[in-house]
Amino acid sequence: MDSNKKYWKGLEELNKTPEFVEKNKHEFAEPIPVEEVLEGGSLFGKTPRRDFLKALGFGVGAVTLAACQKVPVHKSIPYLIKPEEVTPGVANYYSSSYDGHAILVKTREGRPIKIEGNPNDLLSKGGLSGQAQASVLDLYDSNRIQNPKQDGAEVDWDSIDTFIKGELSAIKAGGKKIAIVTSTINSPSTLSVIADFIAAYPTAKHVTYDAVSYTGIIQANQNSFGKAVLPHYNFDKADVIVSFGADFLGTWISPTEFIGQYVKNRNNKSLQSKKMSRHIQFESGMSNTGSNADVRIPIKPSEEGIALINLYNAISGTTLPGSKKLDNLPAENAIAVAAAELKAAKGKALVVAGSNDVAVQTLVNSINSLLGSYSSTIDLDNASNQFIGNDAEFVELVSDMNNGAVDGVFFLDTNPAYDYHNPNAIKAALKKVRLKVSFARNNEETAALCNIIAPNHYYLESWGDSNSLAGYYTVVQPTINPVYNTRQAETSLLEWSNGTFKEYYAYVRDNWDKKLLALGGLTGLKGWETLLQTGYVKVADKTATAYTTNHDLTAAAQTILAHSAELAAGKVELQLYQSIAMRDGKRANNPWLQELPDPVSKVTWENFAALSPVYAKSLGLEQGDIIKITANGYTIALPVLLQPGQAQGTISVAVGYGRTLAGPVGEGKGQNAFPFNTFRNGAFIGTAVATIEKTGEQSELAQTQTHHSYEGRNSIIRETTFTEYKKNPYAASGHFDEHKTYSMWDEYDHPTYNWVMAIDLNACTGCGACVVACSAENNVPVVGKDEVRRRREMHWIRIDRYYSFNKGGDLVTKESEINQLSDANMDNVSVVYQPMLCQHCDHAPCETVCPVLATVHSSEGLNHMAYNRCIGTRYCANNCPYKVRRFNWFNYWNDARFDNYLQGEHTQLVLNPDVVTRFRGVMEKCSMCIQRIQAGKLKAKMEKRSVKDGDIKVACQQTCPANAIVFGNVNDPKSEVAQALKSERTYYVLEELNVQPGIGYQVKVRNRTELEA
Repeated sequence: MDSNKKYWKGLEELNKTPEFVEKNKHEFAEPIPVEEVLEGGSLFGKTPRRDFLKALGFGVGAVTLAACQKVPVHKSIPYLIKPEEVTPGVANYYSSSYDGHAILVKTREGRPIKIEGNPNDLLSKGGLSGQAQASVLDLYDSNRIQNPKQDGAEVDWDSIDTFIKGELSAIKAGGKKIAIVTSTINSPSTLSVIADFIAAYPTAKHVTYDAVSYTGIIQANQNSFGKAVLPHYNFDKADVIVSFGADFLGTWISPTEFIGQYVKNRNNKSLQSKKMSRHIQFESGMSNTGSNADVRIPIKPSEEGIALINLYNAISGTTLPGSKKLDNLPAENAIAVAAAELKAAKGKALVVAGSNDVAVQTLVNSINSLLGSYSSTIDLDNASNQFIGNDAEFVELVSDMNNGAVDGVFFLDTNPAYDYHNPNAIKAALKKVRLKVSFARNNEETAALCNIIAPNHYYLESWGDSNSLAGYYTVVQPTINPVYNTRQAETSLLEWSNGTFKEYYAYVRDNWDKKLLALGGLTGLKGWETLLQTGYVKVADKTATAYTTNHDLTAAAQTILAHSAELAAGKVELQLYQSIAMRDGKRANNPWLQELPDPVSKVTWENFAALSPVYAKSLGLEQGDIIKITANGYTIALPVLLQPGQAQGTISVAVGYGRTLAGPVGEGKGQNAFPFNTFRNGAFIGTAVATIEKTGEQSELAQTQTHHSYEGRNSIIRETTFTEYKKNPYAASGHFDEHKTYSMWDEYDHPTYNWVMAIDLNACTGCGACVVACSAENNVPVVGKDEVRRRREMHWIRIDRYYSFNKGGDLVTKESEINQLSDANMDNVSVVYQPMLCQHCDHAPCETVCPVLATVHSSEGLNHMAYNRCIGTRYCANNCPYKVRRFNWFNYWNDARFDNYLQGEHTQLVLNPDVVTRFRGVMEKCSMCIQRIQAGKLKAKMEKRSVKDGDIKVACQQTCPANAIVFGNVNDPKSEVAQALKSERTYYVLEELNVQPGIGYQVKVRNRTELEA
């Protein structure tokens, strides 16, 4: 129904700003600097690369030595394959764990080069986040702490051990407190080590502090059900989902797992059964989850609690004291609709909220209790262990330190001097502590305040385990020997507590032999080896209980209303959020993540102040204007981003930026927003009353979205409603469009293999994991903020984000209609995501214009690039209607001027040796992971069989948590890709050009009514 709907990538395209129009006249932002190329110059003149390596870069010579040693220290078992020695040219896969998910680590010649999802992982079924994909790069960060330090000077481990043991003995004799401060730990073995340490030093206490807290949910469950746990949510069991600011497809709790659950009721299989879940989102800023919702309603933070109270009243048939209607009429109407639909879906309904306010979460518990959600969509008996921090305990610890009651503090995987709401209080309190120990791997703000740094191994160098979900245990095993003179934190704690075990491997093995192997029906050495091969064990789930609560909500409602009134009294309501790339900022020095475009804003390398275009206009602000934001006595300056869909009178700012000690890639990128947090009722709340002030300065954001123009063509996106889809599944895909085509190309067959791809727009959430996976697999360079501003980003796959207007029951299809819309319509926009990569057209227009035949078509339907042949005319990019070719303006992969990951002399060890690195003046683009295709064919040949469907998975497909991307041989009619392309929703982008692309897309379907469309 919506094939003629007007779509626009960004406000500059919608408003046809002079700058956009001018840049759009030219295929490329700048001409090739021919003279400079011939002279051998670079971006800012000549700067010898190796002179720069010592100041900035990743990788060290120690990596080479570590990789060449016998890997690993103890007998690690590669996944399925058990080679006696490392075989050059042959990859080994080791099972491990990242963030509680079972993963596979690909190694070449003893060095990890790629993280893959374990297809048997019970949480994400092989899908991975961009954070997980990028984690391999941190191993090679030359900014890691390479030796233990005491008072800033490097010392040996014996000296560290002697000093700390002496200090601990003195503290123990004095009777003062010792604190072990960690982020959430769900490793059974690590928790056991900490318990042993506390047994040796009885005044010690383990305090869990998470930079982004979920204390509100945990405490609310304690209040409502007597269970202080974080629930396990089952979005796949929900027919109706109503979310209040919970970005569960982006950053909330376990998004990689939730994405897989969410799309089960919205993908090809579900739609073919004429079934689709319904998702309504209330939120202030445009989140990744909100952009995927069927219906999204912008509300202020001050309105969120009131909306929840009204939802409870509508479902329960009662009226809580102090209840009042919202001034926001669309939100008030949507609450009535949501209440009716939730009641109709009782037992298969789910309400979630992103707030960390205990009162808000207590109210959410009561709503879900009324809906019968417990035991179905919410499981309290098989709880999540992913975030178990206690905000009040950490605040109490800071107070105790300040009062001189604490003489020893240990920091493990936590950095409160950066992410605490009052970092000055941390600095002042630590001055009064006698022994301050950090296990930091990298220089960081908290480690700089400690007198001892005992650097921890990276997880790829470590032994360990994880229990992120009740009954699900994964193992961590090293894939390389320690690169530096580091030591696993658990080994240090064992040494300092004078325990029986001196080595953590033996401790882990003993713990599994005595307690955990039996849970999976395993025993002895064979059981241990089986565990290392599979990577996990699973215990049968407990029977989920149908919990109900009769908790008195009067106090909770009054707390919510008081907070709402406080926020509404201010001029601007500030809301903090996590970006998908940076999350809490621990990975700020990772350039893959810094250059990953935010799914909604498409901004890279910094955070910003997101304002509604209408609200910004009323304040006299334009995009790029730098404003001062003040809240809670703290001020930062950020550039303005005009964000359609942002609630009026609100401002959204991402945390995780503004690091002052992280490494040259992460330092000075954006501003630290964590101090805007407020400690309220035992938890940290990310909303505040703010004021903003225009500075008169401007800064151009490094946005990627409108860099690739389709010259006004509007057949790119096709979408429909679920109602229309059920009436006519073929209508939106344009299957009935008939037009005569003319071809300049000879027709030919692909007799054996015809490699194609199918992408389901209904499954794709725009998370960007595929972008990072592609970069890791194909050695795609990072170019840095300035080059992104010049439209020179190099990603082979991009996620295009399109806006469209909603206007009552009328489709906004014409530009004249858009011009007649009121400013208020900017609040009511829909978003569609579209992965865009080389389409490998059978009638490829790039091939016919290349003067040197650098780009040619294969007999298997792929468009190849011969890099050595390319002379960089860019004719192919000019002739590509999809704008998916990239030009190497410089040797990004080894040029010291760029915020790249390959500037270190040995960081190139992270490169995939099966993929050549490209050089200056050469075009590059998606190859459909040709190296993986060849490897799959070779393996089948060695096994004397034909290639089976599923043997070959390209990197973007392999990591996608939504399984939105399917690749394979369409000549096999039973293949998954052949079946997907037969879908009635399949269409081809710019099909009218008759370039015969090899990638078919499935129409986006939203479960909304005609009035909502």
